[in-house]
Amino acid sequence: MENHPSDKLALKWLSEQGEYEEITYGSLLAKANQLAGGLRQLGLTKGDRVLVMVPRQIIAYVIYMACLKLGLVIIPSSEMLRAKDLSYRFQHSQARAVIAWSTLTGEVDRAYDEGHPNLEFRIAVANEASTSTAAGMVPGWHSLARLMEDQPEVFETVPTHRDDTAILAYTSGTTGNPKGVIHSHGWAYAHLRIASTLWLDIKPGDIVWATAAPGWQKWIWSPFLSVLGRGATGFVYHGSFHPGHYLRLIQEYGIEVLCCTPTEFRIMAKLEHLRDYNLSSLRSVVSAGEPLNQEVIEVFRRVHNLTIRDGYGQTESTLLIGNLMDSPVRLGSMGKAISPGLIEIVDDEGKIVPPGVVGDIAVHVDMPALFKGYYNDPECKKNNQRGDYFITGDRARADEDGYFWYEGRGDDIIISSGYTIGPFEVEEALMKHPAVKECAAVASPDEIRGAVVKAFIVLMEDTEGTPGLIKELQSHVKALTAPYKYPRKIEFISSLPKTNSGKIRRVELRAQEYAGK
Repeated sequence: MENHPSDKLALKWLSEQGEYEEITYGSLLAKANQLAGGLRQLGLTKGDRVLVMVPRQIIAYVIYMACLKLGLVIIPSSEMLRAKDLSYRFQHSQARAVIAWSTLTGEVDRAYDEGHPNLEFRIAVANEASTSTAAGMVPGWHSLARLMEDQPEVFETVPTHRDDTAILAYTSGTTGNPKGVIHSHGWAYAHLRIASTLWLDIKPGDIVWATAAPGWQKWIWSPFLSVLGRGATGFVYHGSFHPGHYLRLIQEYGIEVLCCTPTEFRIMAKLEHLRDYNLSSLRSVVSAGEPLNQEVIEVFRRVHNLTIRDGYGQTESTLLIGNLMDSPVRLGSMGKAISPGLIEIVDDEGKIVPPGVVGDIAVHVDMPALFKGYYNDPECKKNNQRGDYFITGDRARADEDGYFWYEGRGDDIIISSGYTIGPFEVEEALMKHPAVKECAAVASPDEIRGAVVKAFIVLMEDTEGTPGLIKELQSHVKALTAPYKYPRKIEFISSLPKTNSGKIRRVELRAQEYAGK
């Protein structure tokens, strides 16, 4: 990033209210240097974990760059997280600092009040349009703007090794709390080589719009690393998704590379007047987060002669399989492995299966962009390995030409609109409601979101399952955990299917949902 021309435009930022800002690479780097100096002066040092929770703002890029320059470990966190989610992350990571948007300080404080002695510094980021000292007025909080004041615009980057931890990203689990995925500084370079060039195909002169929000690993993938690492200009829209408005922005700002979620593409494809928008500026269009319906791809091909290229990866890696630029697209397929031999379909013994046979998608352990391990749980990664391969948890088959065809999740993880949701988190929240005796959360098919969370609930005796109780339970979950995790469907049942040892058979409930699709 430091090698790009200082006067080149790095980011174009637009708010839902029409506010507009631009920043050059030179100014972005200068601000990052000032913040790195301020964080060091505060007392943060290489290796300290810092939880970052900010929306789609230019300052998000400044914060991530500053932390990396100082050798801090970033914990990307969605602004939708609640006190329970944050408290777990503070405790598990032993975070020393949190940097949060000023409107989110209350939720952080509720988590902080549970007692986290390692969390020494709370740093608030105020909207520059508001009073500059507003964040500094929050009791117990430092103001990020004040940390940057009077700091030099140059900063000598703290030396880091390729194996030093850069990112600690939390991902949902099926039987417990979220796991901390460790990514090193070396991972970032491997990701750049793989995703930004082979798949996104970003050129230095491109205007790139990747719609992911800070707090998700996908934001680090595309809007942050891929855009700035390739010296392109990133378009950042801080506003709600409206299909027509998104299409108008592509047209108005001349977007050349677009990366959206399958949900966004599905809704745009349903617009009656899709052909009325001029999308001729688009050169590279990709989708990631979950499989994209073949029908949606065909609509964009037919109406705008654009091929949306699917990509598959995980928080634990980077792009693994995809329809790469300038390679033939086989509709309905996930595409090909990013490099022959790195991704295979294996059986229960870790042996590569013949073409056409369904098995587990597996990543060779020597892949440079594979994660280092799970934080505080060194055995967990080993437990997910078979021979020379890390098992992703997804099932697929490969044809004789090397194209992969997705079959579904091999575990109970729910992927809805690109969000990864562990059933345990939903169930834990539901169980805190006095009316709930037992429950299980599974994926239920949905035309727009790919899947939604459905909760099967056994109620306490003498409790009636009414529409009013459904709404009450949904609101209950939203209040305890990130809103995107709440069950959009709820079914009251007399008992849950279980194994002989008493474990809930979510697989049976999920199969029931998809059988009635």
